[in-house]
Amino acid sequence: MESRVEKAQELFCSGYNCAQSVFAAYADLFGMDQETALKLSCPMGAGIGRMREVCGTVCAMAMLSGFGHGNTDPQDEEAKKAAYELVRRMAQEFKEENGTLLCRELLGISGMEESAAPTVRTPEYYASRPCLGIIGCAARIVEKYLFPEKELYKPTEVD
Repeated sequence: MESRVEKAQELFCSGYNCAQSVFAAYADLFGMDQETALKLSCPMGAGIGRMREVCGTVCAMAMLSGFGHGNTDPQDEEAKKAAYELVRRMAQEFKEENGTLLCRELLGISGMEESAAPTVRTPEYYASRPCLGIIGCAARIVEKYLFPEKELYKPTEVD
């Protein structure tokens, strides 16, 4: 299987939000259809509902990790701990590369947007945002931690 980093970035460039782009690029590998993946991940975009909190790509990474490593037994504390540890490792790597997990800090803005309405996507929008690179980062982390046996992850100079 080939890397899906570019697929995640293409989804973003076609108009999907950051969370949808990362989540939908990999959800089929866990048996989820694209429509369901897009619906489920939509509210996580723009820092969860455009509140500019935790980056939507980080939310998508956490949700994807649940497919392969999520806990289903409420009594299995070790499985829950292992799931949390995985998310923490993924989030730490994201933070080391990007400096923060928060959408507003990644975008260099203060606080929540007044409106929940998404910004119109134009060439200027894409040129002014770091989102495409952030999506690529999150997708590489997904591949590194969730699909190591598939050898999708290729270290870069940034690593």
